[in-house]
Amino acid sequence: MDEDLPKGPLRRGWTTGSCATAAAKIAYVGWRTGDFPAMVPITLPSGDRPTFAAACHGAAEDGAWAGVVKDAGDDPDVTHGALVTATVRAAPPGVGVVFEAGEGVGTVTRPGLPLAVGEPAINPVPRKMIATAISEAATETGGPSDVVVAIGIRDGARIAEKTLNPRLGILGGLSVLGTTGIVVPFSCAAWIHSIYRGIDVARAERLTHIAGSTGATSEAAVQRLYDLPDIALIDMGDFAGGMLKYLRRHPVERITIAGGFAKIVKLGQGLLDLHSRSGRVDFDWLAERVGEAGGDAALVAAAREANTANQVLEEARQADVPVGDLIAGRAWETAARALRDEAMALEVAIFDRKGVLVARSPMRPAKGG
Repeated sequence: MDEDLPKGPLRRGWTTGSCATAAAKIAYVGWRTGDFPAMVPITLPSGDRPTFAAACHGAAEDGAWAGVVKDAGDDPDVTHGALVTATVRAAPPGVGVVFEAGEGVGTVTRPGLPLAVGEPAINPVPRKMIATAISEAATETGGPSDVVVAIGIRDGARIAEKTLNPRLGILGGLSVLGTTGIVVPFSCAAWIHSIYRGIDVARAERLTHIAGSTGATSEAAVQRLYDLPDIALIDMGDFAGGMLKYLRRHPVERITIAGGFAKIVKLGQGLLDLHSRSGRVDFDWLAERVGEAGGDAALVAAAREANTANQVLEEARQADVPVGDLIAGRAWETAARALRDEAMALEVAIFDRKGVLVARSPMRPAKGG
């Protein structure tokens, strides 16, 4: 069992979009009636109607505000426990629901995202959910449907520093996310969303070469190798398959996959999710590759009994056995099968823990492996 996962059944949570929707509905009802509800139901994209508790509320200039504390369940979400607020006030007749970025919510400054430059980073599905909640509240209270809704996240600017928002050109805070309204524990939906948006931004800037990296060391190393701008760097993490499948639908000319030896070994084994929960380094398979690269029987046996993949790499390097290049080639084959597009050129680069390039496959068309 993966030691990162809590014991027992995992509890689902709520997206920032769901919390913002509930806060907006509480604020609207309080504004129109003077009585802030302790609990409100909202409508999810699925049609389900969960209820949310108000954490705080109050009057605001020409309107009202309310806050809901985000519960991400058992997911290791950086916004778990954050206070999501909504301030509602009247808007000119006929404008509908107008969105603003409150304190802690970012603003879009680069093209390529599903929102126009200058818009608050409140994604399309949360916007639709909030508009639905405002419509419900307006019907219940007899109030106007033309309102300004400002969404905020307490301490969001600081929390955003832990995310990819600055690289994506979302400045000043967090994004209000969610496509279902529900956080599925350890699905890492926000990370995958960041991969997709990173590719979108790179394409919008007409970059021809991007690099997906498994970690900070390989990312810094591949940036130095090619002198890539920050927006060409995709923090792929363990989600090689997620990145490659998105690139299959949204191609770029050249792709480098950069990572440490152990992660690239797993890619070479055929895994597209490189997390330990999906599969570990197969030392029997790795030992066979050592033999295939020219290692003698003793080196193969040592690889089979090794504690870590990096131990195998180091012993192979000392013996002048180029197992790294062979592994890079096998990883290229896995990645090329996922891309299935010979119009894109692909390579795999392996870096050691100091960021030194130790192996590399040639950059060549991804014809399906």
